[in-house]
Amino acid sequence: MQPSSADSYAGSSAMKELEEEAIYVIRETAAQFERPALLFSGGKDSIVLAHLSKRAFAPAPIPFPLLHIDTGHNFSETLVFRDMLVEELGVKLHVRYVQDSIDAGLVQEETGPNRSRNALQTVTLLKAIEELKLDACIGGARRDEEKARAKERFFSHRNTQGQWDPKNQRPELWNIYNGRKYKGEQFRVFPLSNWTELDVWGYIEARRIPVPSLYFSHERLVVEREGGLLAYTDYLGTIEGEQPELMRVRFRTIGDATCTGAVVSIAESLTDVIAEIAASRTSERGTRVDDKRSESAMEDRKSKGYF
Repeated sequence: MQPSSADSYAGSSAMKELEEEAIYVIRETAAQFERPALLFSGGKDSIVLAHLSKRAFAPAPIPFPLLHIDTGHNFSETLVFRDMLVEELGVKLHVRYVQDSIDAGLVQEETGPNRSRNALQTVTLLKAIEELKLDACIGGARRDEEKARAKERFFSHRNTQGQWDPKNQRPELWNIYNGRKYKGEQFRVFPLSNWTELDVWGYIEARRIPVPSLYFSHERLVVEREGGLLAYTDYLGTIEGEQPELMRVRFRTIGDATCTGAVVSIAESLTDVIAEIAASRTSERGTRVDDKRSESAMEDRKSKGYF
């Protein structure tokens, strides 16, 4: 019997190299840090990281918890999928809520039609890191996503306030990662740094990894705003004259529902999604409204302690 394209992709030297690199970085994180955690959003990258972590330590359990910073404006499908995956993996999940930070007066809710809680997550994340005494957080950021993320190392040093300085990062030669730190400092670790969006989807297909239905074509009420399509939800600020329209869409990236844009799509399977992405000439982050607030929106957020 001839192997499927997915099996061929999983067995390709390029995919094996990426998988082995990611697993090596995950194992190095567990070895070098005392209290790591995996930042879990319910998106495809964090899902792949969770499955890579399972492979990295099998047959032993994953030796660190998952941490989800809940904006309160999530897609319901994401939360259902998160809980299902946590049960399947048998891993501990910590959830911290942006609403708690708002109620405590630590952050102020944005106002206006383009209000979002995405940037507010930073305070909740840093508070969770302090509370849980985490010294490393594993994230799913990739260098191909956005120019600020292209500056990241695998082991990304953060100061005692959780802040990132792109000019003060350590060299990583010959796959040697330096996790040394002073008391109170921390790291963000990015095992998927060298992956592309197509690599992630090829791996999901090859390893038959389930993902939320949001990634596939479905009918949803959306509004067109600033050249993008936003899901029409109770969280979305309204603009006079704006009319929701039922369209067949899917999401290339999943985050806060108020700033995660959809794309018109008929891709109903992994094969369709991969073909669609291969033909696309826009970045997946191009659908994120929060990245369009300024030329340096992502770097500004990261410098303050964002994911």
